[in-house]
Amino acid sequence: MDLTCRLEKAASYDEIKATMKAASESKEWAGIIGYTEDAVVSSDFITDPRTSIFDAGAGISLNEHFVKLVAWYDNEWGYSNKVLDLIVHMAKVDAK
Repeated sequence: MDLTCRLEKAASYDEIKATMKAASESKEWAGIIGYTEDAVVSSDFITDPRTSIFDAGAGISLNEHFVKLVAWYDNEWGYSNKVLDLIVHMAKVDAK
């Protein structure tokens, strides 16, 4: 996924990377968002269950208000895992 963003609040690319890394390690987002600094290609993410893996080395900051971010995902496997997560959640809610 290639995302080009115009930021309202100024942020350096290093700040964005640190935020994404912290999110990937947080209780709330671990297993959903990933983070990598490795040189990777799409085949590195086959059967990866996470929704999106932020590629710290592939993005760029043109200035503090305009950035290009890159993330990877396995659209079949990752999506299927999220459907299973949804089914489990629905079963828990329905059980109440």
